[in-house]
This record gives sequence, structure tokens and C-alpha cells, in this order.
Amino acid sequence: MLGESVLIDENLGPGDTEWLHLLMGDWQIIADTAHGDLVLWLPVFDSAEAIDFGPVGITENTEFRSVAQVRPSTVHTLFHRDMVERGMGRKMQTRAWLAWSGREIVRFKDDETDSELTMNTAVIPLVRNGRTIALLTLHTEPFGERTPPRIELVYRKIADDLLQMVTRGAWPEFSAPVGTARGNPRVSDGIMTLDAEGKVLFASPNATSIYKRLGFTGDLESQVLSEITRSLLPKDDKADETLPLVLTGRMPWRGEVRARRYSVTFRSIPLRRITTLGEERYGAVLLCRDVTELRRRELELMTKDATIREIHHRVKNNLQTVSALLRLQSRRMQTDEAKQGLEQAMRRVATIAMVHEALSQGLSQNVDFDDLIHRQFHLAAELASPGQEVRTVLRGEFGSMPSQFATPLALVINEIVANAVEHGLDGEAGTVTMTGERSLSSEGEPMLTVTIEDDGKGLGDRVIEESGVAAFRPSQGSEGLGMQIVRTLVASELGGSIKWGPAEGQGTRVVITALLASPKN
Repeated sequence: MLGESVLIDENLGPGDTEWLHLLMGDWQIIADTAHGDLVLWLPVFDSAEAIDFGPVGITENTEFRSVAQVRPSTVHTLFHRDMVERGMGRKMQTRAWLAWSGREIVRFKDDETDSELTMNTAVIPLVRNGRTIALLTLHTEPFGERTPPRIELVYRKIADDLLQMVTRGAWPEFSAPVGTARGNPRVSDGIMTLDAEGKVLFASPNATSIYKRLGFTGDLESQVLSEITRSLLPKDDKADETLPLVLTGRMPWRGEVRARRYSVTFRSIPLRRITTLGEERYGAVLLCRDVTELRRRELELMTKDATIREIHHRVKNNLQTVSALLRLQSRRMQTDEAKQGLEQAMRRVATIAMVHEALSQGLSQNVDFDDLIHRQFHLAAELASPGQEVRTVLRGEFGSMPSQFATPLALVINEIVANAVEHGLDGEAGTVTMTGERSLSSEGEPMLTVTIEDDGKGLGDRVIEESGVAAFRPSQGSEGLGMQIVRTLVASELGGSIKWGPAEGQGTRVVITALLASPKN
């Protein structure tokens, strides 16, 4: 493809760069119908030379450099080596000057570009707004003594028609949509030519086969394509209003039809020529492609996505049911220790349910953690000690992250916040602050740092840091199940480290560091 540094040039006028990009996006059609290689050339100027893209600035001695090429997909290439960043031979350079200054296509027998082959070469000037901006060369193999079949002659006529429009900047058109929808038709998929009224002049074998699948068994040639196609569609089908304009070749648009369980995409290229009345449409090239299998696979993927979202939704509902059952059971407990244990289990189950709820609302398996943690952070503090006056402050940005990372991180945050409220503030009013910060590690991998602080009674001067294998140890001293869960999840699921230490002023600061690129499974 064309390098961006080549196209961003002060010598190109307004819109020239964009038009060359459009040409690069569509010139495969010319290469496939012409059965030849295409090369794009730009003039080379000395830095001290006054630059003028008119006849004054370009002389017979001006050199040209190739900046891009495309090979045909319908026949073998003539150039087995890359032609980009090459210069022209003397013979071609002479024709290049004639094409540039005369603004007409120049054809000649070329035995210089490849010493092993004499090829037919056409030098096509690319003219926009009355000035030549670049050259295109088409290289094809001569027929020799053989008589070319009709299909080959038609293909080359199509290429000539397109090149005539290219040389005056009339194609590709800026008004034509350049969507990235999958299934855009190519020459090898099926091609037809139409007259000004939309009658078929020629249909390739693949195009004939496509219409046979749609239900038409006759001869396409001399038929009005739009009428045939409409008769094949189901009676209750509400066809796109733009489809007749595509099938008659009046507009450079794309369309799609579905009939007899088949799906076919179309692309229309109106053919225009200069007359006394200006640009006059005299026919069209119509590309078509059977995309039935492609659409079936897309439907399967959409169905799978919907199924996965439904599974996440049902898991979330089931977890919420479990959480509600735990809440009911905790109310029946006679001892505070049993009641507190069930309430903690309820919070953990509810946290996992929130992750599945987020996954059920999107198409990807990534979670917008900022939206998720905003709700969970405040809820965790509130549930840890109902009725206690706790202020929560959330700072920074977590961003999107995969579900296998989001679930353990949400559980870790839930445990640390609950611990900060229950033990750090210890029944007193206070503030819990959480900060999320994304950065890059020394190896350039995305890294997440989560800092949770409270202004409670603190740990004194003690600093505790856990990571790796050392974190997989039994509970020690007064450490509860929550801290053991935190250590295990950070070391195994997040593949990171966690550090407890004193906060500035008073309270406790907990810092979690993990690499987003490689969470442990």
C-alpha cells in the first residue's frame, strides 16, 4: 500500500491525497479485469528545484519513483520482485513525459522493465483539477498468436473504461460509500456489464451461477437486471429502496438481496464518458458475490454472543438468589459470629454477581471496571457496617479489563474496603479513599495500581508485603478469612503484589499492583 509519508506532500493539491487513497482502495478491480500489474509513480524533485506540477516543473529528464503496486488475482503476475521504490527505465521515462504533458494514455511495447519479457505497458496520467498529479502504469502480457476468448476481451474493455475515468479523476468517486462491511464483491466473485437502461450486456460464469442459486435459470444477457432480481425476491420482502439504483448502475452504491436462503451482495460502478453535454453515463460495471456462508457464520457468532450474554445474565440471577438465601439464613443465626460469617459470604457472592451483570450487557468479554467499581465501592463500605457514617472517595481510572481479571480484583477490593470499615475505622466515622492508576511497566506491559486508604486507627509502623509463593500460607495470628482470600487472589489470579503500610497522617494504606497483560489462570 501507499506509504503515508509519500502522500503527505506539499506538491499535491486539496483532495489529491484522499483521492489517491481511494484509488489505492479500488485499483484491484482494474488489475483483475486488465489481467495485469499496476504501479503508481510520483515525480522526484531536487530540493533546490522550483516545484510545479504543471508542464513547466516536469521535463523529459524528470525522474519518477514507484510508490505502490498491485498484482492481479485473476492471472499470474508479471513482476515476481517488488516494484516499489524503483525508478523508470529510459524508454518508459520518455513515454512518462508524453503522458504527463499530453494528459493522455500512452501505450508501448516494453522490453526494458523486465529483460526476460516483452510486455504491453500503458502509462496513464492521473489528472485532477486540470493538473497531472501522478502516473499509473499498467503492465500486461501480449496475446501473441493466440485468439483471446470473449471473456478476456470483455474484461480488458472494462479495465480500459475504468482507466479512461481514472485518467481524468472521475473514478473512484468521493460520493461512493467506503464502508468496511465484510462481503464486498470482487471481480473473481462475479461481474456483469450493463447498458444505460440497466440491461445486461455480459455476465461472467460466476455471476450466472449466483443468479441460478437465486432461482433464475435463463440467460442473463439482454435482460433488465433490476426486474429479474425483483421477481426472485419473496413477495413479502421489503427490498432496500436504493437497490434498483444499484442494479441499474445509476449510482455508485452497494446493496444486498436475500432469496431462497441465499445472500448476495452487489456493487455498482457507473461508467461515464465526456460528451458535448459533459459527463454522460453510458453503462455500468456490476460486481456480485455470494455471501451466504459468510452471513451464516456471522449469524452464528451473533447467536453465540447472545447465548454468552444470556448465560452471564442467568449466572448473575442465580448468584443473587444465593446471596438472598444467605441473607435470610443469617437472620436466623443466634450467634454474632455465624451471622457475620454469612453476611460476609453474601457480600462476596454479590460482588461476583455484579461482574456477571456487567458482562451480560456487552458484546465483549471485557468489563468497564470504572462503572462496576463505582457502584461496588460505595456498596461494600455501606454493607460492612450499616448505620456507620463512612465517606467514600473514588479517584483515577481503571478502564476496561478482561472478566478473568475483573472478578478477582472486585473481590479483593470488596474485602479490603470491608476490612478498612470494620477494623480500620472500628465503628467511628471516617473516610475510605480508593485510587486507580494505569501505567506501563519497565517492559512496556499495561499495569494497574490500586491504592485504598482509610483514616482509622492504622497498623502503627508495620509494613506487610505479600506476593508470589509466599502469599500461599495459612492464616496467622488474628488474620481472618478475608485477608487470606485477598493474599491468594492477588498472588494467583492477578499475578501481582499487595502491600499494607501506614497512611500519611493516620490510618492504613493498601497498595495492589498487577500486570493487566498476563493475569494468572
